[in-house]
Amino acid sequence: MADIHRMFRAGFGEAPTLVHGVTPNDAAQADIVGDYLAMLSATLHGHHDGEDSLLWGRLESRAPSCTVHVERMKAQHTEMLVHLDELDASLPAWRASGRTEDAASVLSALTGINAALAVHLPDEETTIVPVMETVLKPADVEALSTHGRKSTPKGKTFIQLGAILDAQPDGGDAWLHKNLPAPVRLVWRLVGKSRYEKYREALVR
Repeated sequence: MADIHRMFRAGFGEAPTLVHGVTPNDAAQADIVGDYLAMLSATLHGHHDGEDSLLWGRLESRAPSCTVHVERMKAQHTEMLVHLDELDASLPAWRASGRTEDAASVLSALTGINAALAVHLPDEETTIVPVMETVLKPADVEALSTHGRKSTPKGKTFIQLGAILDAQPDGGDAWLHKNLPAPVRLVWRLVGKSRYEKYREALVR
């Protein structure tokens, strides 16, 4: 959980700077940055949907004392959804135009998302993750992981993987070996890593 949270902190944390870095009316660059923000949004939507549908009920039934924390998580997800929906609604116009006035709506949504993440992520890591580690079965964890992978936008697997790795304290080496089998690690090193680096180069030019 903390590994994925690092990606959200890093990705949404740098997002305002990326938006401000787009020259007004540069629709091509706005589209590149907007594509990245859309991926982050889809991933966070999927992450929270997985918790809503696969996690909260299990925690409430297996650890009733956690119910008060679960209810707070649900409320935080509801608040986050408002800001994510605002971002989703504002991105198309900005990606098509690059106009400053369209960027303002994107930045407003990002402000809300980052403020909500600053409350939600540490709260979840402190009050929910320890309970998860106690009551969840391996099949439950795999179901959450599978749900999360399904939320990855088409064609963005390497980009998302690169973002996860970049956000890890050691650059992602430990995460790679812990979470991916050797054949997938080889594909990443031979193909995925270079694709991600090219994507990042265009993103932060």
